[in-house]
Amino acid sequence: MTIILIYSLLRLCVPAVEKAAIGSLYQEHHTWLFRLLNRKLHNSADAADLAQDAFINLLKKPKHFVDNCDDKSGARNYLSRVASGLCVDFWRRQQVERAYLDVLALRPEAIAISPEQQYNLLETLFEIDKLLSQLPDKVATVFILAQLDGLSYQQIASKQGISLRSVNNYMAIALVKLAKLMDGITND
Repeated sequence: MTIILIYSLLRLCVPAVEKAAIGSLYQEHHTWLFRLLNRKLHNSADAADLAQDAFINLLKKPKHFVDNCDDKSGARNYLSRVASGLCVDFWRRQQVERAYLDVLALRPEAIAISPEQQYNLLETLFEIDKLLSQLPDKVATVFILAQLDGLSYQQIASKQGISLRSVNNYMAIALVKLAKLMDGITND
């Protein structure tokens, strides 16, 4: 099924010359990439999904590789880096989902939400987490303390051991960067 999906995407999105190259890369590198991901994730279904995602990333942004022993930009190196990034995203997503489900389990059934609402909330949380992860650590921390914990700027300054001016600057940076990121999401 997934191989059919990859080849369908190849036919639709990629010029004929690149189809052969990506198809060849897929056949040459899929097995070891799947094994690498399976060792990291300890779950063959998730490993298969992420291996496919790695090749889909390659379809979206085709690259040309020269696979020499001493070539640092070879396909194996590139796919390893992509796989590592996909694992980090996968683990972060699992962490957000677990935290959400823990909070949800504490709710009385009278105010329990539907599976559709759960899905929508989880997707929103994943998007928020993705946006916040693109901020510098100090900026994200200050933003979370102000927006989620409801602390005043003075309380944040005291808690973080920074000046009030730094809190103001970090909030300005966060708001500008998040606005730009959100604009990018809505324009896609």
